[in-house]
Amino acid sequence: MSDQWRNSYEKKKDPENAQAPDDGAAPEDECSGDCASCPAAATATEQERQIRLQQKRLDERAEAIKHEILIISGKGGVGKSTVAANLAWGLAIRDQRVGLLDADLHGPTIPIMMGLTGERAQGSTNAIIPVPVLESLSVMSMGFLTRDQDDPVIWRGPLRSNVIRQFIADVEWGPLDYLVCDLPPGTGDEPLTVAQAFPNADGAIIVTTPQEVSTADCRKAANFVKAVKLPILGIIENMSGFVCPHCGERTDIFSTGGGARMADQLSVPLLGTVPIVADVTRLGDEGKPLLGPESPDVIREAYECWGYNVGAT
Repeated sequence: MSDQWRNSYEKKKDPENAQAPDDGAAPEDECSGDCASCPAAATATEQERQIRLQQKRLDERAEAIKHEILIISGKGGVGKSTVAANLAWGLAIRDQRVGLLDADLHGPTIPIMMGLTGERAQGSTNAIIPVPVLESLSVMSMGFLTRDQDDPVIWRGPLRSNVIRQFIADVEWGPLDYLVCDLPPGTGDEPLTVAQAFPNADGAIIVTTPQEVSTADCRKAANFVKAVKLPILGIIENMSGFVCPHCGERTDIFSTGGGARMADQLSVPLLGTVPIVADVTRLGDEGKPLLGPESPDVIREAYECWGYNVGAT
């Protein structure tokens, strides 16, 4: 990683001394990128000029991406990152060009799930290079920028929003068939920034577990998606029953049917249900896909089934 990017991160790492940029959208007038010939440049502040230029880069990146899919949940710990990682895997192994954006700045687990623990983002003066997993699959995460895996990111809202915009505008994604965005729990700065960056995204997949404690928060996430005027592609009910590794018996330890009821209430598809199987934890920790040969049949079939419904074939 270049000194410019490392110094930028180190400045942001100190929340007391960092200067938080405004998270305003760029002005509506189209930016040519040539400040010398722009009549607005004479009166614009340096910050305003940088916002315009960043918005231009962001728009250019977005134009090179055919489909954007947001993975969202109102609740933490429901398996959202597992869904995002394996959707990206599923698309890539079907010869799609895929980027996976880990927008969870405070809990970036995507590097672990993709087998990229310890990897560092590289870059030049003008761009960050996402970390490749396959020839057709690359990843960007805050986990590639911190000096140590256990370093916390202690930032206020404007800093978080600006970094998310940089992850889109200043990362050399190249032409993509799909960009899968793994969003942090809730409906705060990061989900809003991604949604605003991709106003024409294909839509969002909402991940929940069956119990009301989860679906209550996920309905808020659904209303957030509606508020930003994006389609809801469907609901995935994760941890939908525990399958015993010895006898195969299924036990509904988190109740059952919450995802289906939520889908009915919202009039959107239930894309699939995914049970709890012990090997899921091991494969995730080892950075292996749940679509691979080591995955139990019941998990591989579940992911293949809902993956078909969102374009993974």
